[in-house]
Amino acid sequence: MSRIASAETARISLATSCRLLLAIVGAASLAACAQSPVGRQKADLGTNRQAAVQRPHRVAALHPRPISRVRVPDRDAKQTASHGVASFYSDTETASGERFDKNELTAAHPSLPFGTKLRVTDVSSGRFVTVRVNDRGPYVRGRVVDISPSAAEALGMVDKGITNVRLDVVR
Repeated sequence: MSRIASAETARISLATSCRLLLAIVGAASLAACAQSPVGRQKADLGTNRQAAVQRPHRVAALHPRPISRVRVPDRDAKQTASHGVASFYSDTETASGERFDKNELTAAHPSLPFGTKLRVTDVSSGRFVTVRVNDRGPYVRGRVVDISPSAAEALGMVDKGITNVRLDVVR
């Protein structure tokens, strides 16, 4: 065997050894990940679908800053909750646990209690609709409320997508 051929064979065996070592290290790290407690928790969650559905919705984990609560002094008093941008949305399940119905006049608000009635008024047209808070959101900076498609249709904002609104707590 010539000197060049012998050097080439040594280089090939060194490259093969390095590849084999990398494959072993990669397999060992994947095996370690599969045996971690987090991996087992995810596996348990996947096998028990019912337990995953019945877990409470954790909104606070999505917000880096505390949510301020709006207090309603008494039933008959009207209180302006906020001004801002509204959008409309559709979902399958709400944070309150009820099924989303696009035909109901409902809304998602980040802090008002579920069941609160809000009067949403389009400041440019003066049109308004009264909605019930049954979900959390919106999760887009600058927006104060997400309303159902039927409420958006009542405000005339379906074509625009978003609009400036005033929120008044009714009850």
